[in-house]
Amino acid sequence: MVGFARMLGAVLTGTVLVLPGSSALPGSSAAAGPVIAWAPCAANRAVECGVLHVPVDWGRPSGATFGLAVARLKAAEPGRRIGVLAVNVGGGPGTDFVQGEASSYFSKEILARFDVVGFDPRGVGRSSPVRCSADIVRREPLPTPRDQADFDRLRAYAAELAADCRRRTGPMADHLDAVSVARDLDAVRAALGERTISYHGVSAGTLPGQHYAELFARNLRAMSLDSVLDHSLPISRFLVSQAANAEDAFLAFARWCARDRACALHGRNVPRVWDGLMARADRGTLRDPALAGRVLSAYDLATEAHLGGLMGPDYSWLAERIASLESGRPGPRGVVRGQPGPEVREIEHPAPAACQDWRLTIPDHRRFAAHAAKMRRVAPHMRTQPDTQAFALTCALWPVEPRNPQHRLKVPAGTPPILLVNARHDPATGHAWAVGVRRQLGRGAALVTYEGAGHGAYQRTACTRRAVDDYLLRLRVPAERRVTCGR
Repeated sequence: MVGFARMLGAVLTGTVLVLPGSSALPGSSAAAGPVIAWAPCAANRAVECGVLHVPVDWGRPSGATFGLAVARLKAAEPGRRIGVLAVNVGGGPGTDFVQGEASSYFSKEILARFDVVGFDPRGVGRSSPVRCSADIVRREPLPTPRDQADFDRLRAYAAELAADCRRRTGPMADHLDAVSVARDLDAVRAALGERTISYHGVSAGTLPGQHYAELFARNLRAMSLDSVLDHSLPISRFLVSQAANAEDAFLAFARWCARDRACALHGRNVPRVWDGLMARADRGTLRDPALAGRVLSAYDLATEAHLGGLMGPDYSWLAERIASLESGRPGPRGVVRGQPGPEVREIEHPAPAACQDWRLTIPDHRRFAAHAAKMRRVAPHMRTQPDTQAFALTCALWPVEPRNPQHRLKVPAGTPPILLVNARHDPATGHAWAVGVRRQLGRGAALVTYEGAGHGAYQRTACTRRAVDDYLLRLRVPAERRVTCGR
């Protein structure tokens, strides 16, 4: 959830200031008077770009402001325009998405009838981005402490990184939580002069969407959430459920190998082959045939499977990679942890924002080892969900109290129906999370399940696209409230 690529693009033009003393639309968090001064985006002149100035701290609306970068792809058929569809894909720069992928991601009818609006969430891209020392990030240790001394080194590293990011980023570093992002979204709605908006959030983008429904239900026309985060889970359930998601995704891959002759491991016991590689990794004897001198740990191996094979998914690559590692013969290159190049001095880092939304208490190595044992019991092959393990340890040791810790959703009566869509075998946001969020939302929510694998469900099949499009365009919610779409 914190590993999505964040790409920087062209400089935006156009500004507007949200005036705290102005009258606001009912239920809004921002003034309704000013409008965004749009100008063609430098990277795609068919899209309009602008900047909206909003408070750094929504608790002090007349205090310091920052520029929230916004982009808009106007409806292709203005005469049939429904309104604004705000998008947040993975918490990354929404202005880049609107200038690039949006035109191929959404259906022609969505693009014809909605102004698609994206923004760079605070701390990201062009919206007062978090800045951290690249030198410190290069020294990041693996989140695999073997004893209390390793655990203490991780704690010291988190404190050093947090202090550096805070110093370089300034006061914004203390106000990056998803509730603040939801309030920014409502400021965009008000500045656009829209009484209501529709929203489509994916993965990390589902969390500010849920908070928007809690805070601004009266300003919401429709909301679709794809690959859903469950923000109600305490630390143990969070870690164990994610390990179970990773194991489920791995076993789905193994079943594919059993039935598909295209698999490089077809006819073999894939879990047994994998366990053999993990045992070699434990002994420190698993060498990478594609990168001389590289020895893989068990955590490295799990990371390769998760990021390279299960998220996409790319089963063919994963099977060929496992076969290469087992035999020692050349094969596809592995997934190596990205590090900033030597010429880079500062980078964006997701931890200052992500750790403001989760209270994940792991006080010492003994408690970490207990969580690791539980994860291994539910995930005997994968052992962990590596992204989640890294995230949980970082945030558990982050020396800042979270502004928006986990809680069960509390949407008010009268909230429009919310549509959830999730893959059955998603290693990053497991299907059980979508079920849990639907339960919290109550009878007003519906869940569409893609009976396949990978992270992100909307584009997988005609069935998933049709379900989301019918809802966003025509407010049609599946009558059964639980619908499945085949692979």
